[in-house]
Amino acid sequence: MPHREQTSEPGTDPTTDVAGSPEPTEGSTPDASRPRRRWRRVLLISLLVLVVLGAGGAVAGGLYLRSVESDIERVDAFDGVPEQSRPKPAVTGATNIMILGSDSRDPERTSGSRTDTIILAHLPKDRSSAQLISIPRDTWVPVPKSKDGNHGGRDAKVNAAYAWGGVPLMVQTVESFTGVRVDHVALIDFAGFKEIIDALGGVDIDSEKSFTSIHPPFRTFKQGVQRMDGEAALDYSRQRKQFAEGDFARIRHQQQVIRAIIDKASSGGIITNPAKLNSFLKATSNSVSVDKDLSLLDMATQLRGVRGGNMTFLTSPTKGTGQVGSESVVFADKARVKTFYDAVRRDSVGEIVSLGSKK
Repeated sequence: MPHREQTSEPGTDPTTDVAGSPEPTEGSTPDASRPRRRWRRVLLISLLVLVVLGAGGAVAGGLYLRSVESDIERVDAFDGVPEQSRPKPAVTGATNIMILGSDSRDPERTSGSRTDTIILAHLPKDRSSAQLISIPRDTWVPVPKSKDGNHGGRDAKVNAAYAWGGVPLMVQTVESFTGVRVDHVALIDFAGFKEIIDALGGVDIDSEKSFTSIHPPFRTFKQGVQRMDGEAALDYSRQRKQFAEGDFARIRHQQQVIRAIIDKASSGGIITNPAKLNSFLKATSNSVSVDKDLSLLDMATQLRGVRGGNMTFLTSPTKGTGQVGSESVVFADKARVKTFYDAVRRDSVGEIVSLGSKK
């Protein structure tokens, strides 16, 4: 059944941003003059900049990261999350990072505080690989009560948790759904990928078919491998309506772009080119926020051996799409979810990849 998304999701209008400051309530109009909130940012300053530290670049990369780290926006990701309800770590040394992404300049974006992308990145204790697990944003899950008690306490789309209670409620919701403890949180604005990709000189993307973008300037993407600049790659990562799988296609395209960035960064001579290194790190730091305890330098040092080839992209097990009332949702495959995330808790990389790859 093709996945259909409503442009306005019932029950998911934003109420708070990451920092907890007021957001427009349902029916209000956001102040267009308000500076764009920098909550958004996510991902790979840890996973992207690890590339900078590899192949003899640790000293130069470390100096850059110390400078960049002091300017990175921090969020209080675990404020009010009750410790007694959180999963206990099962394996010492393994790390799980919840990555939340939005696209602040998406032409279809109609509400303020949304998380369009949810990824649980599992970093095994030996740090020889990484498994990035996408949780579809429309996955129907139990959402705990928000800190103010006004929202949650019922089943809803997983991304409603962010609108209702910011990052802390997303932590609670994802931990409750997966049974996996979230050690760190990163936030990214996928619109910032434009600058990152341009700093790399473009990336190579393999399109599974030829299709035309639904957004101006209505680019045509041809089947096969092609070099894309930042604007084109961002446009490509947004496309879903031309594909029978709908939002699952968008997830796959985002994963392609992330992998392409990592592959290009690891082979593009960034370390030996100070100008490229500077523009790459500046673009990345402008698109990322992390929790208060995440050390980018430590994480990058630990992950300097990870590349696109030993990074696996998976999707949380589902039964496909359906309807709950007027909402189009994704139904989790509860039996497979339990087995799959048990492997994540146990840091069993072979099982994670095998179970996550099954359709």
